[in-house]
Amino acid sequence: MRAIVQTEYGSTDMLSLEEVDKPVLPDNGVLLRVHAASVNAGDWHLMRGTPFLIRLMFGGLLKPKIKILGFDVAGRIEAVGKDVTQFQPGDEVFGDLSECGFGAFAEYTCATESALVLKPSATTFEEAATVPGAALAALQGLRDVGHIQSGQKVLINGASGGVGSFAVQIAKAFGAEVTAVCSTQKMEMVRSLGADRVIDYTQADVTQNGQHYDLMLDAAAYRSVFDYLPVLTTEGTYVMVGGSTPRFFQVMLLGAWISRTSRRRVKCLASKPNQKDLVTLRELMVAGKIAPFIDQCYNLSEVPAAIRHLEQRQVKGKVAIRV
Repeated sequence: MRAIVQTEYGSTDMLSLEEVDKPVLPDNGVLLRVHAASVNAGDWHLMRGTPFLIRLMFGGLLKPKIKILGFDVAGRIEAVGKDVTQFQPGDEVFGDLSECGFGAFAEYTCATESALVLKPSATTFEEAATVPGAALAALQGLRDVGHIQSGQKVLINGASGGVGSFAVQIAKAFGAEVTAVCSTQKMEMVRSLGADRVIDYTQADVTQNGQHYDLMLDAAAYRSVFDYLPVLTTEGTYVMVGGSTPRFFQVMLLGAWISRTSRRRVKCLASKPNQKDLVTLRELMVAGKIAPFIDQCYNLSEVPAAIRHLEQRQVKGKVAIRV
């Protein structure tokens, strides 16, 4: 089979399209013919091996143990292991491979059945493949960490990106009033997702507009968390989902202290893939409450170009890979 392979940490120059052996079907897993995948920030962090914590978490201090990247996947099941009970050959599925070896940037991959759910029939493979990682982070950030409630005022920073675009839609599905922050050229796209108000951060500073929010989901944390505390209500919650490494460590190190010394809560999402939440996302898709916004679709051989495109941080929504 063909796959995008990496043997050294570094830039996209370290990625190459190669012929490799098809994966061996485990007893408790399925062999998936990959139809589509998508690119996430986690892919370029794994590719580059930065921050260094990535190497400690996924192994390979000097060389990557994960040879084939990609964890968002959609495809058709070719074969099932003898212990599999949920699926059968021919089922169209989508899911998250981050806890079963990655490997979505290939023509075939193996996955445990708990990493997958059935794809909605009206959803294309490319659309389904953009959902798992980003939408799951948005769902868990809003619901599990932020404890979103109907009627709350929710602020979403980085609303035009992968996580942010799903967060706008999921917050609306929970009945929240959503204010979204993005750049000028992405405002119409964010409005189309259902945001009640869109702020152009190049023209206005959301921390200076006098508004207060019950919950802020920060999918583009490049400013200090202290800048955002004044825009939260007295019992508001700040949830960091994505952004720079310094901001991540700031929230990790100071979040508990801020939460103890004020009534505001400052937290960082540790996303946990699970089948139950994938089912929830599937139900939201079927109900028409969330739909991916695909900025561009690349072929398998173009994965390096897709990652470079994502690294420029100008993507609207998601980048899909057609396999």
